[in-house]
Amino acid sequence: MATGIVTRRRMAGVAESPWARYARATAGACALSLGVIGIAVLITLGEGARSRELLANQLLINAIMVVGLQVFIGNTGIMSFGHMGFATIAGYIVALLTMPVDRKRLQIPDAPFGVVHLNTSPEVATLIAIGATVLLALLLSRALTRPGQGVFAATIITLALLLIVHEAATSWIDLTDGATGLGFVPRLKTRSPLFLALVVSVVAARLFSETHIGRQAKAGREDSVAAEMLGIDVRWPWTVALLLSVAITALGASLKVQDVGAMTPRVMYLDATLVTLAMLVAGGRNTVTGALLGVVLITAGNELTRIAGSEWEVPGLGWLLRPTLTQLFLGAVMLGTMLLKPEGLIVNWELDHLLQRRRRKEQSPASRLSGTRRDGEEVHVLKAENLTVDFGKFRALNRVSIEARSNEVVGIIGPNGAGKTTLINAITGFVRPTEGTVTLDGQLLTGKPPYRIAKAGIARTFQNLRLFKGLSVRENIAVAAIANKRLNPEDPDTYAGQLLISANLWERGDALAAEVDSGTQRRLELARAAALSPHFLLLDEPTAGMNDEESERMVDYIRNLADALNAGVIVIDHDLRFITRICDRVYVL
Repeated sequence: MATGIVTRRRMAGVAESPWARYARATAGACALSLGVIGIAVLITLGEGARSRELLANQLLINAIMVVGLQVFIGNTGIMSFGHMGFATIAGYIVALLTMPVDRKRLQIPDAPFGVVHLNTSPEVATLIAIGATVLLALLLSRALTRPGQGVFAATIITLALLLIVHEAATSWIDLTDGATGLGFVPRLKTRSPLFLALVVSVVAARLFSETHIGRQAKAGREDSVAAEMLGIDVRWPWTVALLLSVAITALGASLKVQDVGAMTPRVMYLDATLVTLAMLVAGGRNTVTGALLGVVLITAGNELTRIAGSEWEVPGLGWLLRPTLTQLFLGAVMLGTMLLKPEGLIVNWELDHLLQRRRRKEQSPASRLSGTRRDGEEVHVLKAENLTVDFGKFRALNRVSIEARSNEVVGIIGPNGAGKTTLINAITGFVRPTEGTVTLDGQLLTGKPPYRIAKAGIARTFQNLRLFKGLSVRENIAVAAIANKRLNPEDPDTYAGQLLISANLWERGDALAAEVDSGTQRRLELARAAALSPHFLLLDEPTAGMNDEESERMVDYIRNLADALNAGVIVIDHDLRFITRICDRVYVL
C-alpha cells in the first residue's frame, strides 16, 4: 500500500539509531551509578565507621527505591504512595524465606502456607519477592493505569494499598508476628550487592525511558488525550512502567531487609514514604538524574538535621534544634519545592543528554520531506453520514454528512456553535455520535476508541493546542512517528527530523514545546499529526492567533505537507480568506 512518504533515505549522522540511543543511555546511567557509589564510599571514610557504613548503605538502598519510584511517577505523572506497600510485601517475603527454620518454629509456629518449613538463599528469596510483587502490580494495573479516571483517583488507590498492607502486616500475627516483626534475617556481608543492584536499577530505568514504550508513556504523562489521538493506548506503556517500577522497588526493599537483618511493619511505612517522595520531588521526578540528585541532597540534609537536632546547642533555638528537626526539614523541602520549583531541580535533563546535544550541533539538518502527487496513487475516502451528537437534551450536531478524498482539501465553516469541532470530535472518536456512521474506505470507525481511529489513518490537531509541553519539539514529533506503523522500527527519529526541517523547526528541536511561541506551536502540532503518515489530516483552526502573513505561509505548508503524504485534509477555520485560498470544496454548517 502506498503511503505517500517519498523521502525514506537515512541522512548520514542525522538520526540517532535505537542502539546508539540505548548505548548513550547506558553510559550515562553507569556514570550516575558510579557517582552515587563514589559518594557512598566517601561516607564510610573517617571516624565512626559503623554509623558511616549504615548511612552509606541507606544512601544506596534509598537510591534504588527512589529510582523505582521515578520509573512510574516520572513516566506516567501518577503520584504513588503505594510503592512502600509493595516494598513491605517484598520485605516480608524475604524475611519469611530466609529466617532459620528453628527460629520460625519459635516465633511464628502457626504461620500458614507451610512457611515455617521453607528456607531459601537470600538471592532466591529476592527473586521470589520481586516476582510476587510484580504479579500483584499486574493485577492492580488496570485500576492504576486507567487514563480517563484522572491522577487523583490512582493516587488514592495507591494510598489505600499502603494502608491495607500495613494493617495486614500489623494484624496478621501468625505470619508476621505483628508489631514485633521478624528478625534473624541473614545480613549482607559486603556492599557489593548494593552496588550491583544500583547499577542494574539505574540502567534499567534509563533504558526504559529511551525505549519506544517509555517515550509513549511520557507522552501520556503530558496529555493522555493527545496521546490517544496519535494512536497511543497509554494503558500499555503505563502498565510496563508500573511493573518495572515495582520490580526495582522490591529489589531495594529486599536488600534493605538483608541490610538491617529484620522486618517490621514500620520499616517501610509512612516515614519511608515521606523520605523517598521528598527525594524524588526535590531532585526532579521526570528524570533519573534528578531522582539521584534528590537522594544525595536529602540524605545529606537528613544527616545534618539529625546531628543538629540531637547534638547542637544554640541559645534561643532550642525550640528548633530538637530530634524532630529531620521531619521538619523533609516537610519544608516538599513545601518549598511545590511552591518555588514544582518540577524539581532538574526538569527534563539527563546526564547523557550532554553527549546527544553535542552530537547534534555537529550535524547538518535532516532532509526535507517532499513529494509530488502521482497518477495511480491509492485514493482513500472518508465519509461521515447522518452524524448526530446529543449532549443531554442539547443537540450539538444534527444529521451532518460530509465526504473527503485523498489529495483534496475540504473546508468546514459556520458560525460559533454550529458544531464544527463536534463534527471533528465525532469523526476521531473523541465523542460518540448518537446516530450516524463514520467510515474510512468502507471500514466502520464509529464506536472505536480514538487510538484505533488514529491507527486507521486519521490524525487531527486541536482548536486549543494539546502539545506534550514537557517534551522537546523534536520528541513531540518523534513520539507520534513511533506510533506510525507504516514506518520501519528504526525510522521514527529520521522521519521526525524530516518533518522538523519541513516545518522550519530544526533550530528549535531541543527546546521544550512549552517554550516556543504560539505560531511555532501550531506548526509543531501539525507536524506531529503528519508524523502518523495519515490518510487524512483533520485541522481545527490551524491559523488561530496568526496574522495575515503567517496564515499565507500556513496555506503553503499545509498544501505541501498533504502533497508529500498523499493525504486528504479537512480544515475548520473562521478566516474566510484562508479557507478560500486553501480549500477545493467547502461545507457550511
